[in-house]
Amino acid sequence: MSFITLEGVTKSYRLGEHLVTPLQDVSLEMEKGELLVLLGPSGSGKSTLLNLVAGIDRPDAGSITVGDQDLSSLSRSAAADWRARTIGYVFQDYSLVPVLTAYENVEIPLWLFRMSRTERHRRVSLALDAVGLSDRHAHLPKQLSGGQQQRVAIARAIVADPDLIVADEPTGNLDEESAQDVLHLLERLNKERGKTIMMVTHDVRAVNRGTRALRLDKGRLTQFEGATS
Repeated sequence: MSFITLEGVTKSYRLGEHLVTPLQDVSLEMEKGELLVLLGPSGSGKSTLLNLVAGIDRPDAGSITVGDQDLSSLSRSAAADWRARTIGYVFQDYSLVPVLTAYENVEIPLWLFRMSRTERHRRVSLALDAVGLSDRHAHLPKQLSGGQQQRVAIARAIVADPDLIVADEPTGNLDEESAQDVLHLLERLNKERGKTIMMVTHDVRAVNRGTRALRLDKGRLTQFEGATS
């Protein structure tokens, strides 16, 4: 049984007087332990699909199952609880709290769980070590480079040991060297720690980091052709 299953998913929204349908009858299966790369032009529905899988939004038609959870059966409050337990989200703009240190930013998801201060410290320390930033734990975001800020964001995404990491254009704001570092980190989390990752990106260099690559365009999913070296 697939870890993620989308069946006949359609999603539309209104943009002024126009009805936009970024996803049209999309079906997808993803196995646990995959690093799936989704590519496509701006406006192709990549982020829409990611938000649907993360339970942030709901489809107009079709069904989405993650693990054994049918997302359509969840109320808004239940969906929020499910996301906290199941999803780690990595944003293009890092979304760090500027007045909190790297340690405190990574710690944020753990405040949703009942655990001791010692356990929180253990988990945050492990997450920062995993992204190579143990020595930057006391730094504010403004004291970190863009690549370091994104690594803090990745540490925050993995600190609660989620079943799925979703990454929305994680290299979009980075220079080439930092982008490659972040892609390598996500690849390592997948291969060495078995993390299941769904990443949407414009960057074709990400293709060779994944276990599979698909292209989303005009509401349709197709196999991506043409990996880069």
